[in-house]
Amino acid sequence: MKISKVAEILDAQIVACRDFSEHEVCSACGSDMMSDVLAFVKDQAVLLTGLVNSQVIRTAEMMDMRCVVFVRSKQPTPDMLALAEECGIVVMTSKKRMYEACGLLYSSGLNNLSVRED
Repeated sequence: MKISKVAEILDAQIVACRDFSEHEVCSACGSDMMSDVLAFVKDQAVLLTGLVNSQVIRTAEMMDMRCVVFVRSKQPTPDMLALAEECGIVVMTSKKRMYEACGLLYSSGLNNLSVRED
């Protein structure tokens, strides 16, 4: 699925690396715990989270994730956006809750999805 399609499905705003929005992603992971994300080893994935700190971008980079979606109307800081641009990671924001966002992506065909919301 193209990242631009993920943005459409989640009614999300792309706030970093818009030029990479036509890249393909194969799976998604929903978590507010970066230790769980580290245990989820998949390339070309989307990370959905409500955790807003630079470790989210660093974790996504380490795991070769192509896109981070901040759910629940969370807004990344300018430093986070600069880091995402440097790493080539698309960043989006969505008003959807994580559960709903994961469900929408799953029902739209992004079926290899892991969800954990604490």
